[in-house]
Amino acid sequence: MLDAWEPHSVATSAYLKTHGITPQDLQNYTSSRWLVSLGRGAFKRPMETVTWQGALYSLQTQLGLPVHVGALTALEMSGNNHYVRFAKTRAYLFSPLNAALPLWFRTHWGDDVRHVQTKLLPPDVGLTEQQAPEGFDLKTSGVERAALELLHLAPKEFDLVEAGMIIESMTSIRPKLMQTLLEQCASIKVRRLFLYLAERANLPVMRHLDLDRIDLGTGDRSLVPNGRYVAKYQLLLPRELVDRG
Repeated sequence: MLDAWEPHSVATSAYLKTHGITPQDLQNYTSSRWLVSLGRGAFKRPMETVTWQGALYSLQTQLGLPVHVGALTALEMSGNNHYVRFAKTRAYLFSPLNAALPLWFRTHWGDDVRHVQTKLLPPDVGLTEQQAPEGFDLKTSGVERAALELLHLAPKEFDLVEAGMIIESMTSIRPKLMQTLLEQCASIKVRRLFLYLAERANLPVMRHLDLDRIDLGTGDRSLVPNGRYVAKYQLLLPRELVDRG
């Protein structure tokens, strides 16, 4: 069991059961300090540090929870330094509305992560795997999906000007995947905002998107007070994103 245990990760009761470990065994192992209980149904090895990445790895691989790293955290994990913020922020995890994190995860890593439950995008489109610092692979959003998740959280959790700068740097967006994501995105605000920012930055992806297949809805969307109105996309945005000097 210890040989099969991924270092710096959590072992769940369900996982240990597949290795023939009974509840009585677990009681004996914790009493003997061979294992440390993290709460109901979760254990770690003594003297080993487990980060939110290690705990998430266990949620994904052992419990099969549809929770992935998203938004700016996924962009930071992609290895592009221009996505990294100077201020330390919580990691963003995304899941469908009905996916809840176990109590043991929330107890130990709840302050380290922001769990976003949303129906913004289908749960299986635009995901990839990226390597965590500990060496194991985590399911994360690809750049295209992460961009839309970031805009979903703006302006409440991300400044729109900062979001615009991040989108501006995304010169390698895959048009086919972005087309699919925009067509299936549940937020009119996110669709309009991405298209405006990508158009403003003259991103190559805009030359390949079929805008007639992307529903932009009707009615104005006011994202900031006292902003500038963009008639084409019916958005009220920060002056910095509209004025061009």
